This record gives sequence, structure tokens and C-alpha cells, in this order.
Amino acid sequence: MILTRNLDIASAGEGTAQLLLRPLEASDASSLAAAYRRNRDHLAPWEPVRADEFFSTAGQATVMQGKLNLYEQGTEVPWVLTTAQGIFGMITLSGIVRGPFLNANLGYWVDVACAGKGIASAAVAAVVNMATQELGLHRIQAATLAHNAASQAVLKRSGFDRIGVAPSYLQIAGEWQDHVLFQRILF
Repeated sequence: MILTRNLDIASAGEGTAQLLLRPLEASDASSLAAAYRRNRDHLAPWEPVRADEFFSTAGQATVMQGKLNLYEQGTEVPWVLTTAQGIFGMITLSGIVRGPFLNANLGYWVDVACAGKGIASAAVAAVVNMATQELGLHRIQAATLAHNAASQAVLKRSGFDRIGVAPSYLQIAGEWQDHVLFQRILF
């Protein structure tokens, strides 16, 4: 199973930037912790409240070990977006269910320096392709905060359909917040 993709992203006036979308590795703890520290304020409105430990290498090693265990069990695929300079985002299919459902939940974030450059859209498109071709999934679902227009635009560009609103869906930034639900039927 090949779960790695090169993403060529056109950079304004800078040619093409090369990003690699690859599965998370145990050796990524330090680079992922640095990426989270760099993006702490940027991500705070969109994520659960995080303890300081989360932003440390040791904290990320613990989080990553849980993710890698779920990967081995076949219920999660965590990817990182990398360049020669380090990690610049993450995208995950979680809660993978086999049998008659063949479904997963999609979550992602990109570095504040990469926002608005098409990186999230390219990564989501690559993951949709891998979910279909390599993982054999039928459906992917995603949820965004009701006011997260940028993430909703990424999902719409990637062929996701809005299917409803879930009141008080997740506790984000310390408050239970409504989310807009999306799905993409793959086959």
C-alpha cells in the first residue's frame, strides 16, 4: 500500500514548492512539536484547549504513539506535510470503520505560513485519492466550525457535500460549538 504523495504547489512568484505528504513516523516528534509551537495561536480557535505539554517533544511523542497504535490497528492514518525545512501540516483519516460502512473522519491543518496557498486543498485531494485507491473506503466525513469558511471552501473544492449542522458537536477553544458536517461519497 502506497500512502505517500508528492504535492507540487505553485508559489506566488516563486515557482513550484515541493511538499511531501507521508505517513507520520515515530521520529517526527521534535519536528511536529516545533510545528505546533509555531502555529499555537493560529490553531487555537480551531482546536481543543491544549496543555503546555502537548507542544513539547515528549508530549508529541505520547500523542504520536497513540496515533501510530491506531494506524497499526487499521483505524487511523495520520499523515504529515513536510519539506526539507520540517513539518508544515497534518492530515488524518480517523475512526476508520470497515464492513458495510467503509467510512472515515477527515481532519487537517496547515502552517500559518502556508494558509491560502492551495496546500490544504492539494493534501485533501491526495488523501481522497488514497482513501479510494489504497484504503478502499466508500465515504469520508468532515466537520468544520460553523464560522470556518476557509476549511469549508477546501472541502467544497475537494468534492465534499454539506449534509447538515451538528449543534454543540465538539468542545473547541474551551466551548461546545456547532459544526457544519460534510461528506464525500467515493464510489
